[in-house]
Amino acid sequence: MHIVVHKAKCQGHARCWAQAPNIFKLDDEGYVLPGDINVAQEDELLASGAVRSCPESALEIDRTSAARFEPADMQPRAGEA
Repeated sequence: MHIVVHKAKCQGHARCWAQAPNIFKLDDEGYVLPGDINVAQEDELLASGAVRSCPESALEIDRTSAARFEPADMQPRAGEA
């Protein structure tokens, strides 16, 4: 999983950090640090909950990057839904 950080939207509520302090890093004033975040598979559920908790929508799950790393046999074949 890949999380996009929209630093300009962050207002320092730190809800993401409160839910997943090992995933989200804050500066001294409580704002999420810039730079996108790669999340280990075992932390995806925790991270997605933290993303949803942001009242400013400063965090976004990039679902397109996940498809690039999914094994070919897990992706649907042409014509399948």
